Amino acid sequence: MLDSPLSNYFRLTQKQIVILNKIGLKTVRDLLWHFPRYYEGFAGRKAIADLIPDERASIHARVIKTEAKKTFRKRINIAKVLVSDGTGALEITWFNQPYMAAILKPNQDYTFTGTIKRSKEGKFSMMNPVFEQGEVDFNSRTGESGMLVCVYPETRGLTSRWLRFAIKRIFEKISDSDLIEIIPEEILKKYKLPSLKTSLHEIHFPRDLKRAEAARKRFSFEEIFLIQLIRQGYRKKRDEHPSFLIKIEKEKNDDLIETLPFELTGAQKKALGRIFEDFNPTGGLKPMSRLLEGDVGSGKTIVAALASYAAVLNGFQVAYMAPTEVLARQHFEEFMRLFGKQNIKMGLATSSEFLKYPSKAFAGKPTHIARAPLLKWLANGEIEILIGTHALIQEKIKFKNLALVIVDEQHRFGINQRLKLTQKNSEKVPHLLSMTATPIPRTLALTIYGDLDLTLLDEMPPGRKKVITEIIDPERREHAYEHVRKEINSGRQAYVICPRIEESGNGTSALALSMKNVKTEHKKLSMEIFPEFSVGMLHGKMLPKEKEKIMKEFREGKINILVATSVIEVGVNVPNATVILIEGAERFGLAQLHQLRGRVIRSTHQPYCFLFTESVTQKTKTRMIALTEAKNGFELAEFDLELRGPGELTGDKQWGISDVGMEALKNIKMVEAAREEARNIIENDLLEKYPEIIKRINSQSQSLHFE
Repeated sequence: MLDSPLSNYFRLTQKQIVILNKIGLKTVRDLLWHFPRYYEGFAGRKAIADLIPDERASIHARVIKTEAKKTFRKRINIAKVLVSDGTGALEITWFNQPYMAAILKPNQDYTFTGTIKRSKEGKFSMMNPVFEQGEVDFNSRTGESGMLVCVYPETRGLTSRWLRFAIKRIFEKISDSDLIEIIPEEILKKYKLPSLKTSLHEIHFPRDLKRAEAARKRFSFEEIFLIQLIRQGYRKKRDEHPSFLIKIEKEKNDDLIETLPFELTGAQKKALGRIFEDFNPTGGLKPMSRLLEGDVGSGKTIVAALASYAAVLNGFQVAYMAPTEVLARQHFEEFMRLFGKQNIKMGLATSSEFLKYPSKAFAGKPTHIARAPLLKWLANGEIEILIGTHALIQEKIKFKNLALVIVDEQHRFGINQRLKLTQKNSEKVPHLLSMTATPIPRTLALTIYGDLDLTLLDEMPPGRKKVITEIIDPERREHAYEHVRKEINSGRQAYVICPRIEESGNGTSALALSMKNVKTEHKKLSMEIFPEFSVGMLHGKMLPKEKEKIMKEFREGKINILVATSVIEVGVNVPNATVILIEGAERFGLAQLHQLRGRVIRSTHQPYCFLFTESVTQKTKTRMIALTEAKNGFELAEFDLELRGPGELTGDKQWGISDVGMEALKNIKMVEAAREEARNIIENDLLEKYPEIIKRINSQSQSLHFE
């Protein structure tokens, strides 16, 4: 029954089917696992005449009049309903829910619960209340009209009220045989988790909040447990294949480190030590599976370069995959500078160009080449390090002896893309070094990267200064512009970041007009604000050659101010840029904002970040203040998880984990317990004992993308 379509149990119009599909509700299982976002409790019942401002209360009243309209200034869709209980009248308003005017029927009685507000004229009102038709039995604590009412994730045309009705109908038809438990009984007992049947009932029809929270905890554990099983399974399969023995030539390695213009930090040395242990272990030679997580500017690239050098000294090849062409080209140039005297042959492969270094014709310089010769030199082992984008996973790109795969900003790639790159050899599996500067909580790292060993670069290179971050009110915009002018006159450069490339198609809406875009800002800044400076523009719709030209001119100092989208977020390295202005800062996740301001901490000069926001809500203020106060990205990530709760941690719902699964990430003990139980099952080959788990893993593996 759980896999049956909802249309078997409800008379659904085509429009309703489209709406349900929009939020992933196709089957009975989808509906039952569509959990409440929160619960509304009915308050003490009062007569309208006895209401007190700012208190939460329940009233039983009759609908007198309903109306759907738009507010005068901001043109927001609202529903207004006038109700009366005989002792007085009350106006009730729903924002962005105009359909409520059609749902509530005149001359019908309802129970409404919400916070009471009083206008300057002394009139009482209630905003967005929870309601039930008829009179609520306050002595009952179960069922549709109980003391706790579920409020579900909704979409236009789909209300919590309909969802409560639908789930109640399904529960009337479902049998115990349909609800097959997938968490092993011994694990349920060990962690005192309620059964599947009990949990489903308590999460949708809670007798009290304590039982509802216990049910959510059970489903949180279940989701993390399944993800860990999938990840531990990946790791076990990799470990079953032999890898390459990479011996560490300490003298040559130390000589290269001596040529660096800086000293390695303690964290970098520790990370290299772990990597070298994986290359040349004392036990069986398993492929390295390591995630190097470091804050912006902590020096991950040099660690990757030194690991690459060790592989090349052993006669092996290295593949280095970056998420953008700009970043791939930047890494290629960094490796040229680092290995210029080592006679290491390198290539660059992107969708728009192929380069070889060094070339015979131009010693010490890269040269453009055709795709065919690059493939030939790669296949016969002549090219030792190949740097590129997604182009590296193409089937025609073949290596002779690929021993090390490096994936930069690895969350930007799907797991299948990473697997393709590590499967380029027919016999041995290459070592895998994944890297990310995206700050994420430890619980999330343990979950989505459950198959990787985690190494943190938690130390910044000496001399780096903390970014001075300011939230700029509209009336202080000139202050920020003057600071940019001062920095440029001192020989520095600046970024200006906008949420959009250009005005949206609906250019007349208030939202479109208020949202800054690259093209308009570039014109305004170059002609009106900073006519004395060179202002460049960079965004994702530009051709690769255009992007590279702009970045080259910015790196060379020919462009003073670069107006861009978040395309510069990942890894772009221009040490002379010391100030960044971020327009519409509330439209970015905290981790993304941290990445963006990381562009200006590439030198020993004092960096500055100015945040402009279009929102004045308390939530926005709290988030922006957190950005100014956080000591590092990891602390910021933990704060973001706590502040924003489950859901979109980095601005996009990108981890393939549901809201209830994300709740587990606030509980390190739960994540570690789920990880330990999954590891025990996988390592001891116990999975065959649990056919229902295997079935769920097979279906869930298709939907989890971890990007």
